[in-house]
Order: sequence, then structure tokens, then C-alpha cells
Amino acid sequence: MIKMIIKTPSRLHMTLIDLNGSYGRADGGIGLTIAKPNLCLKGEEAEKGIAIEFNENIANEDIKKESIKKISDSAQKVCSYFDLDTGFHFEVEEAYLPHSGLGSGTQISLATAKLICEHIGKNLNGVELANIVGRGGTSGVGIFSFDHGGFLVDGGHNLKEKGTFLPSAASPAKPPKLIGRYDFPEDWGIVVAIPQADHSVTGEKEIDLFQNYCPVPVRDVEQLSHLILMNLLPFLLEKDINSFGSVINRIQNLGFKKVEVSLQPKKVKSLMENMVEWGAYGVGMSSFGPTVYGIIDKKNQNVFKATKEFVGDDGIVLMTNAQNHGYELKK
Repeated sequence: MIKMIIKTPSRLHMTLIDLNGSYGRADGGIGLTIAKPNLCLKGEEAEKGIAIEFNENIANEDIKKESIKKISDSAQKVCSYFDLDTGFHFEVEEAYLPHSGLGSGTQISLATAKLICEHIGKNLNGVELANIVGRGGTSGVGIFSFDHGGFLVDGGHNLKEKGTFLPSAASPAKPPKLIGRYDFPEDWGIVVAIPQADHSVTGEKEIDLFQNYCPVPVRDVEQLSHLILMNLLPFLLEKDINSFGSVINRIQNLGFKKVEVSLQPKKVKSLMENMVEWGAYGVGMSSFGPTVYGIIDKKNQNVFKATKEFVGDDGIVLMTNAQNHGYELKK
């Protein structure tokens, strides 16, 4: 049997752009592919069934439970789509916390689908895989991180087709179009903090939040769109880290991102405020949190140390950089 291994990045989802819909479209998003944490998944054909094992270093039960669910579900969908009667054996070598705002569900689902497709000689891209396994109904940032890496902008959905405001996990919409992909300076550091917070937003709770808080004010959407097009992207291309960071800070108080931040427990809000005080150029929350990120460079490395001391044993803090490429596949 041929054994393959795929390594995928994670992603920071910086904000959804339009959850008002007055202009006929919804969603849209910006995000950044990051080099750590990773998912590493091995796969090989088996006689029958879907078998899943874990590297002995993976002890977290939440990671195991979510991995089993996503791998099994995605594998079954791919096998059904291609009418396969063979089985597959998977081994999870590396993984990271689910429901933490880093997009683990999309990466696990796409990685599983990609391994099976490679085994049967089908070279499908992330969007094609997402259509099969049912990802990308709201945001395409995770899909395009899987395929391309870098800093990403997706164009959202025609509201006539999507119909209403829903999270990706509950939306039957097809993945959005990629409208912008840019290399992110790899000498800009990213402090990633994942505080322990009993505040995961999934399932019916996530659907209810979209229904209760949308549409957001159209003025917020207009301002956010202007900030992204005329400030954030130009500052990124000019490698102006101070100005780029200041826009990230402003984004936290606009549109649906403002809603996401407002619903966080005090420890997450305090962490964001403190990271700004410690000197990070820009501080944001990824998706529904609790992951918080800070943009730094060699001039303010102290932000990492201060964040680590603040979080202590009550979470995970790591230092990473952008990843300007997508998954890596070894046969």
C-alpha cells in the first residue's frame, strides 16, 4: 500500500466583511495563513472501512473527538461521491484545538479528501474538494489557505443564492471566489494566544448568533470595505507594519467582528487590550475566538514574553509567521 502524508497550515480569520446584505452580497472575508500550528495526516488504502489512529503525542480528547468526526464524515462523502468500495487508514501525526478560531475543521476535512483523491488518481483543488465535503458556505479563507497560503480576500456570496446569514457549517452555499491573494512579509512575527475559555461557538449556538445579530449596520460594512481596500491592502503591499496594525485594531470595532469580540469573556478582552499596551502593532481575534493574535517584528519581541506570562498555564501561546504557500503533500 502507498502511504501519503499531507501537512496543512492553520489560518487567522480576521473578519467577515458584509453581514448586512443591502448591496446584494453577503459574507466576504479576509484572513492570513500561518505556519503554526499544523495538521499532519497520513493516509493509505485499506481493505474496507475507515480506520483512524493518533500519534502517541496527541493526548487531547477534544482534538481526538473532532478529528474522528471530521475524518470519518469527509472520507464517507468522498467515497460516496466517487462510488469507491475500498477502505482507508488514517493516522493523525499533528493536530490543533478545534473550535479555537484557527480553522481546524476545514483543514482536517480538506486534507482527508485530498489524500483519498490522490490515492485514486484525482487531482482536485481545494474548492473542488470543499464542494464534495461541504465546506466554505460562508468563508473561503480556510479553503484558500489550504491551496495557496498568504493573505487572502474572498468575495462572499450572492445573497439571492445564499438566502440568509448563516455560518459555514450550516450553509449549503458553494465556496466563494478568491478575489485577492498576497504574500505576507515573513519577517513580521505573529504572536498567537489561545486562552482557555469555555465559550466555544458551534452548532445551533452559532446559527442563533448569526440570526440574532444580522444584519449589522450598513455603515459599518461601508467603513470596513473602505479600510480593507484603501488602507489594509496598500499598507500590506508597502510593508508598513505600523499602519497595517492600526487598521487591524480598528477592524475589531466594526461589523460582525465587533459582535464576535463583544461576546467574549473578560479574559479574552483583557488579553487583547494588554497586547496593544505591550506594543503589538495590531491585535485581533480570529473568527469567534478565543484565539487572539498580535502583529510584531524584531523591535517588539517583548510582546511574546508578556503574553506568555499573562496567559500562563491557562492556555497556549506560540510565536509563528505567515505561510505563503498551501499544503505540502509527500508520497
